[in-house]
Amino acid sequence: MSGMSDAPAPGFDDMTRDIADVPAVEVITTVAVHLMSAAAVNLGLAEEGDQHKDLDEARKLIQALAGLVTASAGEISTFHAAPLRDGLKSLQLAFREASVVPDEPGKGPGEKLTGPVFG
Repeated sequence: MSGMSDAPAPGFDDMTRDIADVPAVEVITTVAVHLMSAAAVNLGLAEEGDQHKDLDEARKLIQALAGLVTASAGEISTFHAAPLRDGLKSLQLAFREASVVPDEPGKGPGEKLTGPVFG
Protein backbone atom coordinates (compact mmCIF):
# COMPACT_ATOMS: atom_id res chain seq x y z
CA MET A 1 0.00 0.00 0.00
CA SER A 2 1.51 3.30 -0.99
CA GLY A 3 1.85 5.93 1.72
CA MET A 4 1.61 3.38 4.50
CA SER A 5 4.51 2.93 6.87
CA ASP A 6 6.28 -0.40 6.94
CA ALA A 7 7.07 0.12 10.64
CA PRO A 8 5.44 -2.44 12.91
CA ALA A 9 2.61 -1.30 15.16
CA PRO A 10 3.79 -0.45 18.68
CA GLY A 11 3.64 -3.36 21.07
CA PHE A 12 2.18 -3.38 24.56
CA ASP A 13 5.61 -2.77 26.13
CA ASP A 14 6.09 0.32 23.96
CA MET A 15 2.66 1.68 24.89
CA THR A 16 3.25 0.98 28.58
CA ARG A 17 6.57 2.78 28.48
CA ASP A 18 4.99 5.74 26.66
CA ILE A 19 2.05 6.08 29.08
CA ALA A 20 4.45 5.94 32.03
CA ASP A 21 6.03 9.15 30.75
CA VAL A 22 2.73 11.06 30.69
CA PRO A 23 2.00 13.14 33.81
CA ALA A 24 -1.22 12.22 35.64
CA VAL A 25 -2.66 15.71 35.16
CA GLU A 26 -2.33 15.29 31.41
CA VAL A 27 -4.09 11.92 31.45
CA ILE A 28 -6.90 13.33 33.63
CA THR A 29 -7.43 16.42 31.47
CA THR A 30 -7.31 14.38 28.25
CA VAL A 31 -9.97 11.98 29.53
CA ALA A 32 -12.08 14.93 30.70
CA VAL A 33 -11.86 16.58 27.28
CA HIS A 34 -12.94 13.33 25.60
CA LEU A 35 -15.92 13.06 27.97
CA MET A 36 -16.81 16.72 27.32
CA SER A 37 -16.61 16.28 23.56
CA ALA A 38 -18.73 13.13 23.58
CA ALA A 39 -21.32 14.78 25.85
CA ALA A 40 -21.49 17.84 23.59
CA VAL A 41 -22.12 15.66 20.54
CA ASN A 42 -24.85 13.76 22.40
CA LEU A 43 -26.43 17.06 23.44
CA GLY A 44 -26.73 17.99 19.76
CA LEU A 45 -24.08 20.72 20.01
CA ALA A 46 -21.90 19.39 17.18
CA GLU A 47 -22.12 20.64 13.59
CA GLU A 48 -24.59 17.89 12.72
CA GLY A 49 -26.82 19.08 15.57
CA ASP A 50 -29.77 16.84 16.31
CA GLN A 51 -28.48 14.00 14.11
CA HIS A 52 -26.47 12.59 17.04
CA LYS A 53 -28.59 13.90 19.90
CA ASP A 54 -29.08 11.31 22.63
CA LEU A 55 -29.81 12.76 26.06
CA ASP A 56 -29.58 9.39 27.80
CA GLU A 57 -26.00 9.00 26.57
CA ALA A 58 -25.23 12.65 27.37
CA ARG A 59 -26.48 12.15 30.94
CA LYS A 60 -24.10 9.21 31.46
CA LEU A 61 -21.13 11.10 30.04
CA ILE A 62 -21.83 14.23 32.12
CA GLN A 63 -22.21 12.08 35.24
CA ALA A 64 -18.84 10.41 34.55
CA LEU A 65 -17.24 13.79 33.87
CA ALA A 66 -18.61 15.18 37.15
CA GLY A 67 -17.14 12.22 39.02
CA LEU A 68 -13.74 12.65 37.39
CA VAL A 69 -13.63 16.42 37.89
CA THR A 70 -14.85 16.26 41.48
CA ALA A 71 -12.51 13.42 42.47
CA SER A 72 -9.44 14.87 40.79
CA ALA A 73 -9.88 18.56 41.63
CA GLY A 74 -7.77 18.29 44.77
CA GLU A 75 -5.06 16.38 42.92
CA ILE A 76 -4.58 18.76 40.01
CA SER A 77 -3.92 22.47 40.19
CA THR A 78 -6.62 25.13 40.00
CA PHE A 79 -5.07 26.06 36.65
CA HIS A 80 -6.26 22.69 35.30
CA ALA A 81 -9.36 22.15 37.47
CA ALA A 82 -11.10 25.50 36.86
CA PRO A 83 -11.60 25.09 33.09
CA LEU A 84 -12.81 21.51 33.64
CA ARG A 85 -15.38 22.74 36.17
CA ASP A 86 -16.47 25.50 33.76
CA GLY A 87 -16.86 23.01 30.91
CA LEU A 88 -18.81 20.65 33.14
CA LYS A 89 -21.16 23.43 34.25
CA SER A 90 -21.73 24.48 30.64
CA LEU A 91 -22.66 20.91 29.70
CA GLN A 92 -24.96 20.59 32.70
CA LEU A 93 -26.77 23.79 31.69
CA ALA A 94 -26.93 22.68 28.04
CA PHE A 95 -28.44 19.38 29.18
CA ARG A 96 -31.14 21.23 31.12
CA GLU A 97 -31.90 23.40 28.08
CA ALA A 98 -32.02 20.40 25.74
CA SER A 99 -34.41 18.45 27.97
CA VAL A 100 -38.12 18.51 27.16
CA VAL A 101 -38.81 18.21 30.89
CA PRO A 102 -35.75 19.67 32.64
CA ASP A 103 -34.49 18.12 35.86
CA GLU A 104 -34.97 20.18 39.00
CA PRO A 105 -31.81 21.99 40.14
CA GLY A 106 -29.72 19.47 42.01
CA LYS A 107 -31.25 16.51 40.15
CA GLY A 108 -29.48 16.91 36.79
CA PRO A 109 -26.52 14.82 35.63
CA GLY A 110 -23.57 15.17 37.96
CA GLU A 111 -25.34 17.58 40.31
CA LYS A 112 -25.20 15.12 43.22
CA LEU A 113 -21.45 15.65 43.00
CA THR A 114 -21.25 19.33 42.01
CA GLY A 115 -24.32 20.75 43.71
CA PRO A 116 -27.17 22.48 41.87
CA VAL A 117 -26.21 24.30 38.69
CA PHE A 118 -27.85 27.58 37.77
CA GLY A 119 -27.34 29.74 34.68
